[in-house]
Amino acid sequence: MLRNDDWILKAYIKEFLSPKKQEFYKEGKTIVMTEEYHTKRGYCCGNGCRHCPYIPKHTKGSSETK
Repeated sequence: MLRNDDWILKAYIKEFLSPKKQEFYKEGKTIVMTEEYHTKRGYCCGNGCRHCPYIPKHTKGSSETK
């Protein structure tokens, strides 16, 4: 049972045991960011990302999504 002063344990449970959407994954040596990650960031980086949700695609600074 948790006590009110067990803030460290509560933070651990919230951070590591709660289900989350995956924001990136690894393919070989490459880290691939998901569409959710890009949308959360709010703008296009212009690096040609696979899951770029912005219009026009791969245009640095664009913030309009699909």
